Amino acid sequence: MHKVDFEMVEMTLDVMKYAIGRITHPAPELGKPKKEEELKALVGETITPDGIGGERAFQLFKEVLIKATIPIDHPRHLAFVPASPTRAAVMFDLVTSASSIHGAYWMEGAGGIFCENEAMKWLVSLTGLPKGSFGVFTSGGTAANLSAMVTARENWRKNPGNVNRKGLIITSSGAHSSVKSMAKVIDCDVLLVETEEQMTAEALCETINSLDAQQRDRLFAVVATGGTTNAGIIDDLFGIAEICEAENLWFHVDAAYGGGALASKSARPLFHGIEKADSITIDPHKWLFSPYDCGAIIYKNPELAKEAHSQEGSYLEIFKDEGAHGFNPSDYQIQLTRRVRGLPLWFSLAMHGTDKYSWAVDQGIGLANLAGELINKHPLVELVREPSLSCVLFRRKGWLPQDYTHWTYKNHREGFALVTPTKYKQKGVYETVARFCFINPDTKEKDISMILDSMA
Repeated sequence: MHKVDFEMVEMTLDVMKYAIGRITHPAPELGKPKKEEELKALVGETITPDGIGGERAFQLFKEVLIKATIPIDHPRHLAFVPASPTRAAVMFDLVTSASSIHGAYWMEGAGGIFCENEAMKWLVSLTGLPKGSFGVFTSGGTAANLSAMVTARENWRKNPGNVNRKGLIITSSGAHSSVKSMAKVIDCDVLLVETEEQMTAEALCETINSLDAQQRDRLFAVVATGGTTNAGIIDDLFGIAEICEAENLWFHVDAAYGGGALASKSARPLFHGIEKADSITIDPHKWLFSPYDCGAIIYKNPELAKEAHSQEGSYLEIFKDEGAHGFNPSDYQIQLTRRVRGLPLWFSLAMHGTDKYSWAVDQGIGLANLAGELINKHPLVELVREPSLSCVLFRRKGWLPQDYTHWTYKNHREGFALVTPTKYKQKGVYETVARFCFINPDTKEKDISMILDSMA
């Protein structure tokens, strides 16, 4: 065996040993970020003309760099929207990378794309969309929302009078930040329905009726939210759907976070009306236990997405040839080059079964309700609103915004937990409050109690 081959085998064994240790360790060290100059001083130059060698580079990663990151699957990481990929999904993420499959076209990636499509069929079935609906995996919710709105805009521009016009989208003030960012990319205006809770059909109707004639002609889509990132609030999807149908507007549901709850039999009725959507965003890397990066965009009429996104090029013609017929993911979203990012989800679903996924989602909802009960019994804290999906907003009595910040950094600095504050609007006033978001089924009642006690 050549020396270089032997070194690669040794390196592969080291990597696999690390991966096995990481996968089997349910509570990794809660790392802490360092300033760039600190990291540079600790690791020195890593990119050099001759290289520093795999052993040295991997040592620096394990001993220094990984400790400057925060593992999203730590059972006491309850900030933002954490994630908790299954061990099966993490293992198969290694296989996905090692297999080197290009997932843009069926001709190159048929076997991998087939697996993705099997997982996608399950996702589509959760939504209740009609026969013929389908989707594709994206890098995340932002790419999914953007792909949906490009499709909606191009469909609107089939009317010759709209070709050179700047479109208008309506969404709620509680919508994810990516909706406004996405609108900038496609050069559309966004009108916000101001709301402290869900966007109701009545509020949407009132907003549409307030538009002048020019604005109404530019309006082509409404984006509702199926579980706000901040509080887990679900808009009035059924009522909004009826208005969109009556007004001939594209109805998109951003369920990037909350869409995982469609797998829960108890939570599914909360999404009544989602089956009427023209497009839906769901992020499996959030509440469906996939590794980053794995989002999904689902269309009621995939052909409209294909018309909007299919790319042409002389070197791409072979992929459209008779001998290459099959599903081409690049035709349905903004990205041409793509990895088969749905493969880890497929493997995990195939290994564990969909019932186990439903159980795991219900665990997150149950943990949120349990946290609500513990907060109600705790003398120092109180709920800001009832838990929704897996989000819990609560306040520490008597605290000012800086107290929440100090508490967050103290817990993080000590490697105990990562729970961050947020702002919530009630009666027109924003208040700094604490927030839990439960995803990881390994989080225990003791973890919640210990975090609440840390606010003493």
